[in-house]
Parts: sequence; C-alpha cells; structure tokens
Amino acid sequence: MSQDIYSAEPEATRRSAGEAESSRASRGWWDRNADEYQSDHGAFLGDDRFVWGPEGLDEAEAGLLGPAASLSGLDILEIGAGAAQCSRWLAARGARPVALDLSHRQLQHALRIGDEVPLVEADAGVLPFRDGSFDLACSAYGAVPFVADPVQVFREVHRVLRPGGRWVFSVTHPIRWAFPDEPGPEGLSVAASYFDRTPYVEQDERGDAVYVEHHRTLGDRVRDVVAAGFRLVDLVEPEWPAWNVQEWGGWSPLRGNLIPGTAIFVCARD
Repeated sequence: MSQDIYSAEPEATRRSAGEAESSRASRGWWDRNADEYQSDHGAFLGDDRFVWGPEGLDEAEAGLLGPAASLSGLDILEIGAGAAQCSRWLAARGARPVALDLSHRQLQHALRIGDEVPLVEADAGVLPFRDGSFDLACSAYGAVPFVADPVQVFREVHRVLRPGGRWVFSVTHPIRWAFPDEPGPEGLSVAASYFDRTPYVEQDERGDAVYVEHHRTLGDRVRDVVAAGFRLVDLVEPEWPAWNVQEWGGWSPLRGNLIPGTAIFVCARD
C-alpha cells in the first residue's frame, strides 16, 4: 500500500470511507508524497514515456489507444496524470492531450519537466469539460483505485468522450488484494479475502483518513465499466518482462513471474 511522509505514523486499518473523505485523503497524500514519488520512480517513468504499470508495458509497443500514427490530431484526456509523462508522449505523436490530476504538487512536477501540455487540477468524479470534448481518455494507475464511486468517474469519462471514443485505464490487479503488499516471498501467501471490499485506510491520530485505497474484484470492475455505458473491448494482464529487475513497492520480478500485478481495461464508447 502506501509509504507516507507524515508527522506521526498513520494507523493502517480496514473501514468504510466515502467519496468526500477518499478524495480529501488522496489530494493530501499525493501533495505530501509527490516529491518522493517522482524522485523514486521518475527515471523509470521518463519525462515523455507512456508506461501502463510497474511491469514496464509501454504504449509504444502495446498500442492500446490505437496505432501511434493514428493519435495525431486527437483530443485526449489523461486522468490522474501525475507529472504528465504519458500526456507528453501523446503530444510528441501529434495528439492534443490534457493532463488532469487532483494533486497540485504533482502538477507542479509536470510544469518542472515542461509546459507543453495543458494541465487541469480537478477531481475525476466531476470533470470540468463539456460533453463530447475528447476522442480518447486514459489513466495509468491514476484516480481509479482511490475513488469510492468508480462508476461516477466512468460516467464522467463517458460523458466527455465523443462517440467511437476509447477509455483505457490500468489499476493494481484485483487478485493482489488477497496478498500482502510485499515484494519478497512473504508476498506470495494469501492473507486476506479477495472478496472483502472494505477499503484500506491509513488514518491519523484523530481518525481522519490520510490515504484510502478501494478494492473491486475483477467482476466488479467489468460491471462498473458496463454500468457506465462502455463496452469492454479487452482486458490486458501484462506479464513481467525479463529485462525488468526493479522492485516497486509490492511489485517485483519474483511476484510478477507468478501472479499478475496490473490489469488494463480497454473500453469503447459506442
């Protein structure tokens, strides 16, 4: 889960957390931890690379948004953009991306790297765009795992997409919820119920959430996609490549070669 920089060590627990509390916690956590995150993972992510997850699956090879040559001239929304690395890659292919994130500090890192991509600070559940503003939408581990109501986010994405648009997002593979978030052998034994949807919460001494992560089973994710009006085109579970020897939190070559770590949902707006 998270490694927070906080005045006192947060208490890890499992309890309910609604939309407002989850949003507030995510904004605060990413603002506090953006510097460390970019320092630790910026080299792997690159300044203008589109990576779908810790396995290192690159959009240049995967083509989940479509062939790279077809992206030129398209309006593309990146949700949970962080430092806008993916948007920068899209811009280099001639697209017109907009990078949206809840965290002001993450967007400051986007400005530090370059100012060629428009940045928007907003909540993914209330997108500040007109209906039919974009041809494509994407999110690489952004927003979706941290929201209490993913269907609301998906409906907003559906609203701002034009007919024929595509929505592609990656999240931690749901099966990981049942295992400890450890990169070594201790992370290979089931420790919790895969079917327990109770959110993981880190809370301060007052009981206020400072980090929230929500679990949905694989079936839940599919139903959420359909409930928002999308058609599921593909579900990609990247395998761990031989070249990737790094550990990233609970992701590692050991675990990656045995159990999936990322799920990528490719959805169409008909």
